[in-house]
Amino acid sequence: MGFEVENMRITALPDDAFYLSDFITEDEEKWLLQKVKSAPLPRWTQLAHRRLQTWPSALTRNNVLLASPLPAWLRSPIIESRFKSLGIFNDSPHKEPNHVLVNEYLPGQGIMPHEDGAAYYPLVATVSLGAPIVLEFYDKHTNKATRANEEDPGPETNQPRYRILQERRSLLVTKNKMYTELLHGIAETSRDENLNPKSICNWDLLRDKEAYMDGWCERETRISLTYRDVLQVAKIGDTMKFLSR
Repeated sequence: MGFEVENMRITALPDDAFYLSDFITEDEEKWLLQKVKSAPLPRWTQLAHRRLQTWPSALTRNNVLLASPLPAWLRSPIIESRFKSLGIFNDSPHKEPNHVLVNEYLPGQGIMPHEDGAAYYPLVATVSLGAPIVLEFYDKHTNKATRANEEDPGPETNQPRYRILQERRSLLVTKNKMYTELLHGIAETSRDENLNPKSICNWDLLRDKEAYMDGWCERETRISLTYRDVLQVAKIGDTMKFLSR
């Protein structure tokens, strides 16, 4: 990634995380939201606390992606004119993302702390649409599922180590240790609170700090476009071999 991306670096974090508040325009956001909403109902997978679309398809049980192009609306303007000009995926195996999750979070919805795993190159680029939301990062040893396997886990804490406020129309890129050594999640709440320069790592990079000066923000429907590079990609014939194992 080049000089322009370095200006996006979240310096309050110990490793590679970058934030650009005005990644897409208002008109581009409206257009992308319309594309998300117009997707056929079978494209949506309803989960317990959110629903999502998977493009171009879900991975196999062996974490293999069936080779297929992303739809044009997920490529342009985000990949073709923005990611490539910034060099976001220059170091990934395929030099560009080949997989996108479209997540919808209603007020009160979230996702428990988790890691994305080894199926992907350790970089994730997330475009936020519709409304702001706080993304929280946790040390792995504080997660209950991980702690259950530890002989002496020590005192438990559910407090996030880092918090990033993702504004609508923004881009957040996390890579390397931010991807591999921390869990990330979104609290199930109707209001994000404790918003201030001390608690929000990217406060200095926010587009509209005044909107959060009261220290809180009511949740609205937020859509995220999460771009990744799946490491293993196979043509349909090869994929059938993986499925038959």
